[in-house]
Amino acid sequence: MSTSKKEDPRTTRSKEMLKHAVFSLLMEDYTISNLTVQKVAAKAGLNRTTFYLHYQDIQDLLTQITDEILQELSHKIDDLLHAKDLTEKQQLTQLLDYLYIHRNYLYLLFNMNHFEEHLFLLLRQLVETRRRNTKKDLPADYVAIDIKTASLAGIIMWWMRKGLHFSSDYMADQIYLMYKGQ
Repeated sequence: MSTSKKEDPRTTRSKEMLKHAVFSLLMEDYTISNLTVQKVAAKAGLNRTTFYLHYQDIQDLLTQITDEILQELSHKIDDLLHAKDLTEKQQLTQLLDYLYIHRNYLYLLFNMNHFEEHLFLLLRQLVETRRRNTKKDLPADYVAIDIKTASLAGIIMWWMRKGLHFSSDYMADQIYLMYKGQ
C-alpha cells in the first residue's frame, strides 16, 4: 500500500498559479534574472508568504518547474515508445504541441544548455527502444543511434528556434516521413 499522501487542492492551485505567473512574466521579459518573489507572487495574485509555503526561493521554483517539464516530456516520449503506427503521428504531434506551449521557458533552458542535453537523452532512449522492438533485422550499415537521435533533436530544436510558423501537425508529418523506416 502506498504511503504517499495526496496534495491539498489549495496547494496544487497555488503552485499552478505561481508556475503560470513565471511563464507569463517570462513571456513579457525573457530573463530569469529579473524574476523576484514579489513579482511572481503579485502576478499570481498571491502574497509572498504563500510563495514561501511552497518554495525556498525563485531558484527552487524554477528547478521544480524544470523538473516537471522534463518529467512530462519523458512521459510523452514514453508514450511514443509504446505507440503503434496508427497513433504514432498523433503522439508525436502531442509531444510537439507540449514543446510549443512551453517554448518560452524552454528557450531559457536552451540558453543554459540543459534542455538540449535532456532532450537528446530522452530521444536516444526512444530510438534505442524502437530499434530493439523492431520485428525486422536491421542492416549492418543502418544509421547509428546517436546520429539518428542528433538529427531528430536537431529538427525539434530548429523548429522551436526558427520554424514555429510550421504547425506541430506539419512537423510531426515531416518527422514521420523521414523516420518511418526506423
